[in-house]
Amino acid sequence: MAAIIQAGSKQYKVEEGSIIQVDLIAGNPGDTVELDKVLAVIGSGPAVFGKPFVEGAKAQATIVAHTKGKKIEVFRYKPKKRIRIHTGHRQKYTELKIDKITV
Repeated sequence: MAAIIQAGSKQYKVEEGSIIQVDLIAGNPGDTVELDKVLAVIGSGPAVFGKPFVEGAKAQATIVAHTKGKKIEVFRYKPKKRIRIHTGHRQKYTELKIDKITV
């Protein structure tokens, strides 16, 4: 069984046992999280699509780890003004393992 869920402002296609990276969620590794914004459920019969969410559908996940993404370097430069600004950013992510999808 597969489902399309919404975590934060992004959508992910998940199956039971898959590991996904979502934006940072509060919690410790090993904690259980319920993702109740399920947009569609595919498999085990006809596909069910929500308007906008499927009522009663949930995806249960376990927090595996908190990680950081690749570093993005930003360099702003204005010629003839002696302005050079160098900054960086690393996005924080949470790795989730999907345990169960219920309808």
